[in-house]
Amino acid sequence: MKRTAVNPWAWSLKLGYNQAEVIEGTKRQVVCAGQTSVDGEGNPQHPGDMRSQIALALDNLEAVLSAADMGLANITQLRIYATDVDEAMKHFDLLGARFGPVQAAPPMTLLGVTRLAIPPLMFEIEATAAD
Repeated sequence: MKRTAVNPWAWSLKLGYNQAEVIEGTKRQVVCAGQTSVDGEGNPQHPGDMRSQIALALDNLEAVLSAADMGLANITQLRIYATDVDEAMKHFDLLGARFGPVQAAPPMTLLGVTRLAIPPLMFEIEATAAD
């Protein structure tokens, strides 16, 4: 898979994502459901702790990708939902810590929502990946 970043402006790079990417030569595409801060039984974890919820949601996303023989470097788009955007953005260093080492800056959207499907979840991340 070949990725070519498209950034008519550089400001998004400071936030860790490209405005767009041209993806060429893919074989498979994986569309992941939203991953949240739940354990292996689907029970919500870390109520009231945005940082821990983000970390576990990323762990769960990596587990789903791994099960498809992919990783964070394969992500071509992220969609993030948070019940408190300001609080989520305070902890976006966690995304940088995961995506930086694999040199990935997939296009992303962050949306503020009033609630997620399961209270007390505060953060959900969806991904599309390809190889």
